Amino acid sequence: MHKPSPKRRSIKMATAMLGLATIAKWLGAQPSKYPISTIKVIVPFAAGGTLDVAVRPLTQVMGESMGQSIVVDNRAGANGVIGTDLVSKAAPDGYTLLAVTASFVLNPSMYKGISYDVIKDFTPIAGLMQGVGFVMAIHPSLPVNTVQEFIAYEKKSSKPIAYSTPGVGNTIHIASELFNQRAGTQLLHIPYKGSAPSLNALVAGEVQVAIMPPAIVMPFIKSGKLKAIAFTGSKRLSDLPDVPIMSEVGVQDMIFQGTWMGLFGPAGLSKNVVDRLYNEVVKALAQPTLRQNLATGVVGYVPDGSPPEQFGKQVRDDVKRYSEILQKLNIQPS
Repeated sequence: MHKPSPKRRSIKMATAMLGLATIAKWLGAQPSKYPISTIKVIVPFAAGGTLDVAVRPLTQVMGESMGQSIVVDNRAGANGVIGTDLVSKAAPDGYTLLAVTASFVLNPSMYKGISYDVIKDFTPIAGLMQGVGFVMAIHPSLPVNTVQEFIAYEKKSSKPIAYSTPGVGNTIHIASELFNQRAGTQLLHIPYKGSAPSLNALVAGEVQVAIMPPAIVMPFIKSGKLKAIAFTGSKRLSDLPDVPIMSEVGVQDMIFQGTWMGLFGPAGLSKNVVDRLYNEVVKALAQPTLRQNLATGVVGYVPDGSPPEQFGKQVRDDVKRYSEILQKLNIQPS
């Protein structure tokens, strides 16, 4: 059998190596195959909440476009800390994501010993929704119809007037304490374990007032079970055109537009994956059917779609801003 000379063997080897290098270069230039399996989006709150209601139709549209299922996994507890912690420890492969509200930037100032860093341990992907304000609602048993009447009634009352929140240290709690500060009232805080029991307490008359997202209180305002007396946004809410903003009723420096919703991955998520997910978010939010569903199902929010860099800056700014607000309100971490 004829054996090739060493020279010919080296030429063949060099040719083979060149071919492999060319193939590798070609493969590297191809678009990522992501995703090739189901994506899980952790929502660190109970099913049926405002975030959950927004994320489910959004991820359905994204999944249809990407050709893969996107499942929502509710991991409630500790104002979002439990589910958020899970994502901070997940592999940065794009198959475990986090959809969360502004509680994300509040929690580091509210809870001691959180095991993750909201800046270092996550990759911002996109802003999903932006809040436009909260509704101040009262129980119909109160003999008042305006904010001015409410403030006067509270100051003359022989017993404390109580307000409910879904817990300590969330944006609703902050907005309520800002009202106390700006209006000179001494409303008593009664925290509940979630939005539903907080709302039920107001409807039942266990508390007399609450500042809440429009989507939660709107059905009860329309049915007459609650009365809306003010809105915390910079302009009146289109769904409640007769309800004034705080500055119109004499409560100054009380613009509070509420929370936001955003999408994150673990730290180290590749740019290709981030870009793919961001583009899919923008495509989904541009769909008229989804926008209409969000407009009716998540009242008080508008679609966002801010890119990773811009959204990341908002997150960093909010961490600082909310920390300063909490200090001014003397709300201490627990």
